[in-house]
Amino acid sequence: MPAFRQVGEKQLPNPILYMAWSPNRDLIALANTAGELLLHRLANFQRVWSLLPNENTGKEITSLAWRPDGKVLAFSVGDTKQVVLCDAEKAEILHLFPVEYPASCMHWTEVHGDSRCEFLHREDPFSFSIDYKSDEVTNLLGEVRLNILVVGGPSGFVELYAYGLYKIATPSGISGTCRSLGLSSDLRSLSVITEIRSAEDNPEIHYIQLDTGLLSSCLPELTKMARKFTHISTLLQYLRLSLTCMCEAWEEILMQMDLRLTKFVQEKNTSTQVQDEFLELLLWGHASPELQALLMNQLTVKGLKMLGQSIDSSYSSIQKLVISHLQSGSEALLYHLSEVKGMALWKQKFQPLGLDPAAIEDAIVAVGSFTLKANELLQVIDKSMKNFKAFFRWLYVAMLRMSEDHVPPELNKMTQKDLAFVADFLSEHFSANEELFDRKGKYFNVERVGQYLKDEDEDLISPPNMEGNQWVTFVKQSTHLKDSPLLFPTYPQKSLHFVKRMMEGSIDLCLQKPAEVIGHSVTQAVCLRLYTVPESSENTPRLFELPSLWNDKKAGMHHVVFCMPEISPSKIYILRRATDPSRSVPNGLVALNFNTPLNSSIDDETPVPTSADSSYSCLDARFYDDETLTVVLRSREDDENKMRVLAQLHLNSVLSWNEEFTWDLTLRLEQQTEGIPVQCLAWGNQSREMDNLKAQFVAVNGIRKVACVLSANLRHVRVFEMDAEEEEEEEERADESQEMSSDQDRLEDTMTNQSDAGEGGDGAGGAEDAQVAGQGSGDILDETAGSDTL
Repeated sequence: MPAFRQVGEKQLPNPILYMAWSPNRDLIALANTAGELLLHRLANFQRVWSLLPNENTGKEITSLAWRPDGKVLAFSVGDTKQVVLCDAEKAEILHLFPVEYPASCMHWTEVHGDSRCEFLHREDPFSFSIDYKSDEVTNLLGEVRLNILVVGGPSGFVELYAYGLYKIATPSGISGTCRSLGLSSDLRSLSVITEIRSAEDNPEIHYIQLDTGLLSSCLPELTKMARKFTHISTLLQYLRLSLTCMCEAWEEILMQMDLRLTKFVQEKNTSTQVQDEFLELLLWGHASPELQALLMNQLTVKGLKMLGQSIDSSYSSIQKLVISHLQSGSEALLYHLSEVKGMALWKQKFQPLGLDPAAIEDAIVAVGSFTLKANELLQVIDKSMKNFKAFFRWLYVAMLRMSEDHVPPELNKMTQKDLAFVADFLSEHFSANEELFDRKGKYFNVERVGQYLKDEDEDLISPPNMEGNQWVTFVKQSTHLKDSPLLFPTYPQKSLHFVKRMMEGSIDLCLQKPAEVIGHSVTQAVCLRLYTVPESSENTPRLFELPSLWNDKKAGMHHVVFCMPEISPSKIYILRRATDPSRSVPNGLVALNFNTPLNSSIDDETPVPTSADSSYSCLDARFYDDETLTVVLRSREDDENKMRVLAQLHLNSVLSWNEEFTWDLTLRLEQQTEGIPVQCLAWGNQSREMDNLKAQFVAVNGIRKVACVLSANLRHVRVFEMDAEEEEEEEERADESQEMSSDQDRLEDTMTNQSDAGEGGDGAGGAEDAQVAGQGSGDILDETAGSDTL
């Protein structure tokens, strides 16, 4: 009776580079060599969705990590040096951020600690909620409890991100390339497996434990700060997207008037100014031949109408974006930054985390300046819409008269006030500017909104005229207000994009300071040299290779599982370290020997005899839960088709073993294996031979009790339910076949009764019954699929 029930098997077209089970759902994420991210369901290994590589995210996935609630999947991309957060339900990109080095490993942990941090958020659940994609922010932040994404890469690169969004620590002093990471759930320490290369020797594997005690001791304050800064980071991204939408709403067609007038100046033979030409048309109703040719042949009545509609549509869209998104987003930023400033002033609690009140104040001032610049843009849009509306109405009537077309009566009325309004518009916007031509290649800047949306360092072409503004005059004349910190600077000569970059720079400085301070507080508690990487494993994908890490939350322990096949091919080693670096562990290292009978168990009083003892070597090992290890073993017999076995090892007796090992820190572990305590451990009936599968790697989830075995060629997978046996499935199939037989008998009886009742009956009934039966099958299928859906 084979253990573990096989529920799916599939040959995949592209080799798999990484696989990771969802923490709380029957879903597994796969990354392949083609750059695809795949999500499969446990049942029949059915694909849920696939995310194809693109230019924005990248094409070389280097690691995967699930958020602890299983709603968000993070993957790192090597060619673009980014970490991407993806919605597990809809395969949508929620957030991405750049990293300094291509990430080689990631780990996402949920923090279990002081319950005070949960109370802090009950007081302030989204205190200043605005209408800006609040559902997406909720999705990104997840639950109240803090979770931290740890990212590692080459050159000792390690960064910690609260909620996978805000960088809270950048530890330093780590050597080599990070191959595996494990942050303890109590935040006391971080385990890192590194690979250190040298020109002379083979790469060497080290285990490093970093003391992150500051994170643990300041957990409530850290949670509060991280949540606030995550809001701020999300709002910044939201403002960037809003500004991008505003730039897209502004169309190049709005520059048409400027370019046509510039061409008119270059081609006309008279010395008359363009402004005078239009004023003469306004006052006397007469246009020069050159102006008439410009209006009737180049601009045209139809073109003028289209230009007016484009300006009205574009300005209205930009205006709505500023009011609905830019203003509300900047006001929310001001609110959250003001709260962070209040936290920073509580120095007893938040100063150890690196909150700097002066830097936060600079960020608040920068956001205030951005808000004022957005209001300035609104005023320019409002004025431009009024000006263009009056100007185009007058010019449209004038062009209709030139073409001797009928002028609608409602357009033919023009008051003296309208004349003065158009005359002021012409005198302000239609005077040729030689300096502007040297800068931009045009003489006119009739369109005033686009300059605010240009991502340039240059000053505005036509800044707002502040002469006569009573408030500006009053502030300049007041000695108290002129340099008052209560007033935000306005930067009247700069564009909205320029002020936005200033704001981002100030906020980034504000956000980076805690990460630097916390990073400097992280110290190295221990560094253990394990072994050198054998040449035979140089081509093995690093994402699968041992050692693997596990955090026992209940016992407060880090577990490291690894093999040294060149030294002890039939042994697997378990290294244990307390998450509190100051606490020692009695049985810190133990070796498991697989030279035992296949059907025996360490807990059996009388082992079951076998024909011959078998020797196995470990190919892969992952912790299934705190006391169980799932391994893929290979028989060391000399036959060509060496048997592969998937087995579960119960470690109760191993973890309670008290024999000590004295570690000489000047030597590698492989140089002192004689003194390592060894236990002979077997798996009893908790094993299954992998027939017709050259099994090599395994991914497990002890919460969902599932495992996925991957072949050596990285293309063939099998999925198992680990708490069920194959016989159960056979019994279910037998019951189903009996039910189908009885259903068939009843169906035959029914058909016989119908035929006895007469053959002349309406045939529609049979079709109707068949249709109902089909709907019933569909409902059952939907329910089955629904049980596995996200």
